[in-house]
Amino acid sequence: MKAAFSESGQMIFKAGAVLLFAVAMVRVYINSGENASGMLSMPILMAEWSADKVGMVYPFFAPFIGALGAFIAGSNTISNLMFSLFQFGVADNLGMSPTWILALQAVGAAAGNMIAIHNVVAASATVGLLGKEGSVLRKTILPTLYYLLVTGLIGFPLIGIVGVMDQFMLNP
Repeated sequence: MKAAFSESGQMIFKAGAVLLFAVAMVRVYINSGENASGMLSMPILMAEWSADKVGMVYPFFAPFIGALGAFIAGSNTISNLMFSLFQFGVADNLGMSPTWILALQAVGAAAGNMIAIHNVVAASATVGLLGKEGSVLRKTILPTLYYLLVTGLIGFPLIGIVGVMDQFMLNP
């Protein structure tokens, strides 16, 4: 029993060290909107820049942003919390349906769970593969990219070309 606790403790310590820094970064990003100086929050400022630079092809990239959030933060939920304001801001700046862009965000975040650092480290520690996370990521990156590409290729024509809107945008 002593050996089991010792081995488990070492794995938890190693995995926890990686996860600690990712959580801190997520908190800084989410709370960046709380300022008294009147400056735009980080997500809104990034949304304005992205809308200006990417333009109407943005729906193709929306799932990739969701996946990036899950990769960094370790969960679909935190990715959605972290990037929903950003995605909404881009949609608003481009005159696109925020509901559809946020749907692409959520789908991308779900795909990003396959390569989420938290999940890869936790799964590797659980099965005794701690230190082999790179191998796990190499095996899961192709299905993740496929999932994201297909989602982007569905979302872009519907939102960016056809201009699918939601019922909340159509009613004044």
